[in-house]
Amino acid sequence: MEKISVVSPVGIEVVTRRGISPRVADLNGKTVAEVWNGVFKGDQTFPVIRRVLTQRFPSIQIIPYTAFPHMPGGDNPREQRERARLVAKTAQEKGVHVLISGNGA
Repeated sequence: MEKISVVSPVGIEVVTRRGISPRVADLNGKTVAEVWNGVFKGDQTFPVIRRVLTQRFPSIQIIPYTAFPHMPGGDNPREQRERARLVAKTAQEKGVHVLISGNGA
C-alpha cells in the first residue's frame, strides 16, 4: 500500500487575529466614512445607509465612498495590505471616527 501526504488547501494562519474595535454608542457629531471595493452593489446600498444614518443621527458627517480611492477586491495579500494602509491613511487624514467597509449579504 502506497502512503501519500495531504496538505490542507486552507493553509496556516500567518496573521495574529485581534479583536474588533468597540462600537461607537452615538454617531451624532462623528465622521463616518464609506469604503467600497466594487463588490455587491455598494453604489446602491450606500445611499440608503447614508439616508438612514442621517435621519437617525442629524449631526453625523458622512464621507461617501467616492471620496476614497476605489479599492477593488483581490486575493493578493501584499496588495490587500497596501490597500488597507491607504484606506487607513486616507481615513485618518479626513478625521474619520467610524468606517463602514462592508455592507453585503
